[in-house]
Amino acid sequence: MGPQPYMVLLPMQKFIGGIGLYLRMIKFSHSVFALPFAFTGAFMAASGIPSPRQIFWIVIAMVGARSAAMGLNRTIDRKIDRANPRTQQREIPAGKISLRDATIFTAISIFIFVFASYKLNVLCLKLSPLALLILIIYSYTKRFTWMSHFVLGAAISLAPLGAWIAVRGTFSLQITPLTVAVIFWLAGFDVLYALQDIDFDRSYGLYSIPRKFGIRKSLILSRLFHALSLALLISTGLIFHRVVFYWIGMLIVGTLFLYEHSLVKPEDLSKLDMAFFNMNGYISVTVAVFTLADYIVFG
Repeated sequence: MGPQPYMVLLPMQKFIGGIGLYLRMIKFSHSVFALPFAFTGAFMAASGIPSPRQIFWIVIAMVGARSAAMGLNRTIDRKIDRANPRTQQREIPAGKISLRDATIFTAISIFIFVFASYKLNVLCLKLSPLALLILIIYSYTKRFTWMSHFVLGAAISLAPLGAWIAVRGTFSLQITPLTVAVIFWLAGFDVLYALQDIDFDRSYGLYSIPRKFGIRKSLILSRLFHALSLALLISTGLIFHRVVFYWIGMLIVGTLFLYEHSLVKPEDLSKLDMAFFNMNGYISVTVAVFTLADYIVFG
């Protein structure tokens, strides 16, 4: 008599459930933030669509780097996450994933990132340790400086910069405005995100812009950062001689920035999740889609 159906399905369900745990630990759905900017950098480097091989290894590198970054952050911050009521149910503090397993997952992710860098080109491989160093440093910065938002921005800005180098094999100042635009874009919405933890940061001795400057000034700074990000995206379009679709995209991005900040008020932070996730995901996707459309139509 063969195995009962449920005996076959149970290991499969456990396997799928285990994958789901790790995807939740690294917030895989938040890949919508960085990956579109990586594609934007790649489109600009190729003046259109890169080769299928380049696209494949860029995606693998991005998945590896982001998984490694989140794995590092979750393991390094596990005690903080356990103490913070908002993060106590994350997979490591909740005991759903052990520190050992999270460490193994992070090590595998680092290997995938370095291997993908090797498959892209020599310069990507040489710069991969520097990228990993930035990812490691970020998790510690909140312990001693309110500038941690910019360090996280620098980590995410490696997406368009790394994709440019992946396609071109060299660095160029042309890609700098887009890279810095991502830093200010990320810092702007990370300040909004940090508003949720302002009281905890004060009690635990962590540093952030909201803790240092308060809610009202933090909202002003977030708006300033996003205004600078939009200005740098506009500069990028001018540098690369973009035409109609890119500028339509910038108009949409500007509108999304305005809407995002209309959702968050000093006396009402209830819509932070929408401002953080939905709007910023739409912004990064809009930049990538309209950049690609511009190159496809106008070259």
